[in-house]
Amino acid sequence: MIYEERDYRIKAGKLAEFVKLYGEYGLSIQKELLGTFHAYFTSEIGELNHVVALWSYESLDDRAARRAKMLADPRWQEYLNRVDGLIDTQTTRILTPVSYSPMQ
Repeated sequence: MIYEERDYRIKAGKLAEFVKLYGEYGLSIQKELLGTFHAYFTSEIGELNHVVALWSYESLDDRAARRAKMLADPRWQEYLNRVDGLIDTQTTRILTPVSYSPMQ
């Protein structure tokens, strides 16, 4: 099992719009096509205007296959057009739980 943490820094003043669009148009597509959805967070203290998503997959190959299918889906392309210009930067990390982690 692997976890993917995706951290998006949203342009100032656009966080509410981004979260709304994702909830209305993006999440259902990803829940259908990607791995297991665990969480979606925003930041209020520290570095602001961040959204962090947490997903899990059986393996890197599973992740790659699922993301390729999603990227080829016209619904996902429509969603990307809706959020175009709202994201400033993105960081993605693949996390592997240690043996005693409750998230296996």
